[in-house]
Amino acid sequence: MTAEYKVHGDVAVITMSNPPVNGLGYATRVGITDGLAKALADSAVKAVVITGAGKAFSGGADIKEFGSPKALAEPNLLSVILALEASTKPLVAAIHSVCMGGGLELALGCHYRVTAPGTNVALPEVKLGLIPGAGGTQRLPRVLGVEAALNMIVSGEPVKSERLAGLPGQKLFDKMAGSAESVLEEAIAFARDVAAKGGDLPLVRNLPCRHPQGDAYFQFAKNMVGGMSKNYPAPLKCVEAVQAATKMKFDDGMAFERQNFIALMFTPESAALRHLFMAERAAGKIADVPDDTPQRAIKTVGVIGAGTMGGGISMNFLNAGIPVTMLEMKQDALDRGVATIRKNYEAQVKKGKLKAEKYEERMALLKTTLSYDDLKDCDLIIEAVFE
Repeated sequence: MTAEYKVHGDVAVITMSNPPVNGLGYATRVGITDGLAKALADSAVKAVVITGAGKAFSGGADIKEFGSPKALAEPNLLSVILALEASTKPLVAAIHSVCMGGGLELALGCHYRVTAPGTNVALPEVKLGLIPGAGGTQRLPRVLGVEAALNMIVSGEPVKSERLAGLPGQKLFDKMAGSAESVLEEAIAFARDVAAKGGDLPLVRNLPCRHPQGDAYFQFAKNMVGGMSKNYPAPLKCVEAVQAATKMKFDDGMAFERQNFIALMFTPESAALRHLFMAERAAGKIADVPDDTPQRAIKTVGVIGAGTMGGGISMNFLNAGIPVTMLEMKQDALDRGVATIRKNYEAQVKKGKLKAEKYEERMALLKTTLSYDDLKDCDLIIEAVFE
């Protein structure tokens, strides 16, 4: 199983454990539903918490199962979420670090959600030429509002949990935990409290979903998204699915979402984007190098050459927080190189893409020299000299 079941007093905890991001593969889905069945059958258990082990709540679908029979085998994600919704005991998602795609849809099927600060929250399916396929387009607008949800779904970009928790009227998160380390403990305490209070268990599906401008807003959104997405069909389908959430009954909206999800799966655009997704990850792996190969820590880097290439290479390491010593033969060449780096960073600050304090932090990591002796302690040296 890739979901562990433990009981903490009167609260059962189901922990997804499928590294690296607790993908919702077949074994994980079975583990979740089996754990829920145990909790519901145990009279000593009053509430249930679901969370993720390691560095993620859940990153969504298990990419290792893409295109395989296991991806659709029961219980599929839709069935798992229906089981969570049907729980007669309070069900709390303890969210931390990463909550994306099917992971977010899973959390939206729970009665309550407790999150850690700094969590990256997203529905990134549009980047694979798809729309969310397990209720994301129907539930997210109900907890965040139509505009905020549509922006997330169409862009596919992650948003920090603190920002979402600060949205007026949001119902995505019921409690913000103190940290990722304490979120499980706080979620267990929260679950005990709601179990003790009793009452009806809230379901996201029962929340209203509307936009004050109605069709006029969605026509505007379609014009904007259509102009930006050009020949990609998924972004416009995202808009249509969210519009369906405002016009249809929940189950009808779910059917509309699923119909469009399946249709997009067979488009050449989605096939190409999914191929690219897998290829990019495959390119980062070397077949004959084991995963447990010892790695050498890179704490300092030397770059020989302060020209265009040397400056760009240096910036990549500075962006990652790694100190750089840049070497040139003449001081004026060094000065030009540093000036170019500053100019590039200042342009990012001006556009709002980089905070001023981050700019200063990165520049503080940069040292310059005219002597090779100053590179003797570097863990990595890169030659970027014009030849």
